[in-house]
Amino acid sequence: MSKRNRIFIGILLVYVLGVGMLMLRLLEDIDPRYRESAEESLVETAHLLATLVEQSEQDGTLDVSGLAPLFRELQARRFEASIYGFLKTRVELRAYVTDRTGRVIYDSTGRHENANFLHLRDVKLTLEGRYGARTTPDVPRDPRTAVMYVAAPIRLHDEIVGVVTVGKPVQSLGQFIEAARRKTILVGATSVAAVLVLAVILSVWLVRPFGLIADYARYVRAQRGFHPLRLARRAAGMLRAAYDEMRDALAGRSYVADYVQTLTHEVKSPLSAIRGASELLQEPMPEADRQRFLANITRETQRVQELVDRMLELASLETRRRLDQVAPVALKPLLEEIAASAQAAAAPRQVTVELDGTLPHAVVEGDAFLLRRAITNLVDNAIDFSSPGQVVRLALRPGRRQVDVVVTDQGPGIPAYAEGRVFEKFYSLARPHGRKKSTGLGLAFVKEVAELHDGRASLHNAPEGGAVATLSLPLAR
Repeated sequence: MSKRNRIFIGILLVYVLGVGMLMLRLLEDIDPRYRESAEESLVETAHLLATLVEQSEQDGTLDVSGLAPLFRELQARRFEASIYGFLKTRVELRAYVTDRTGRVIYDSTGRHENANFLHLRDVKLTLEGRYGARTTPDVPRDPRTAVMYVAAPIRLHDEIVGVVTVGKPVQSLGQFIEAARRKTILVGATSVAAVLVLAVILSVWLVRPFGLIADYARYVRAQRGFHPLRLARRAAGMLRAAYDEMRDALAGRSYVADYVQTLTHEVKSPLSAIRGASELLQEPMPEADRQRFLANITRETQRVQELVDRMLELASLETRRRLDQVAPVALKPLLEEIAASAQAAAAPRQVTVELDGTLPHAVVEGDAFLLRRAITNLVDNAIDFSSPGQVVRLALRPGRRQVDVVVTDQGPGIPAYAEGRVFEKFYSLARPHGRKKSTGLGLAFVKEVAELHDGRASLHNAPEGGAVATLSLPLAR
């Protein structure tokens, strides 16, 4: 077995044992905690009834005649109380009263009147001035019928003359206890699943250094002389490469799965259109209809080709963690060039592309080709959402540390439901003139270019109407 597998299995076993012991302790602790909570409420109820009996005494004797109709009405009452998803419909509280000799003078269940309860823990301890409580099953040796009892003293003239005991079946707490156990088990199972992933990460972190050390040792042996700076640079490069390798390995699977799913969804519609048109072309039809279906096939094929090209371009961009070559880029001549090129494309749509006033001088550090593509995407998007006679404006707004490339249109703006999704891959809005959608990858490309340049991209509605796209980039030092 390899080192990687041994370390992985060792970490997993340690975690499983730890979680197992923790889960066992938690599951064992749930029932006592619920009983403690119920006992606290029973203590208050017992003292409430004791106070009620004390106030009804006559000539120094206990008068419990008022308890019988009270409990009879209480037990006959029906209601619906939803307690954390559980429905409670009746009162399950029971009570009995004993005199100073332990004889039962009232029992809400009617089963123990005149019985001697002096031997029971709750009555005996309470008559002695101590706290008395017990849990006893109604049916001997059947824990499912257990009832919790809590007693309170009845005092007349500072003398204990009797005991009030209230009880509640433990079974009434069972549904809450079982629900808590199920939730605890679910949390534990989820934790195990999550830590399986963590164990993989840890194993990569722990095992990878063995390979790094071996690679570094071979590199050192291959050197003819001792060069501290060269060795340090080599070590830093190997660690950086190992970190990038691990990050890519962890993110790669979900990344590919997401891309395959979205690509399949987007390609399904044009492929269905192509298939339908090709099947219809096999049947006799007028020449005009044949040309129309052929045009549909050509259009949908171009759509698929554009989607694939854009996706490959975006995927290639996303795999780049940094710019390979960075050079000063003057934005003023870049925007002038983009505006001139865009005007030719916007002319058939009767849309004008203008530079907003005199562009200030601003220089950023980056890739001129990627910046040109990103700004062109913003301008093309603005043209697509403009109507004949409208104007698309390009502007530069420099600040202290950054410069904003601003593209403003006079179109319909962004609907409220789409404001937070415009930079998502494959998310696109219907164009106002043709009601068709784009590939949904143009703004995602802009976002990736902005992040590669340590900037950001945004798109929002202008107060006077239309949309404002902004590409913020740090100024060159």
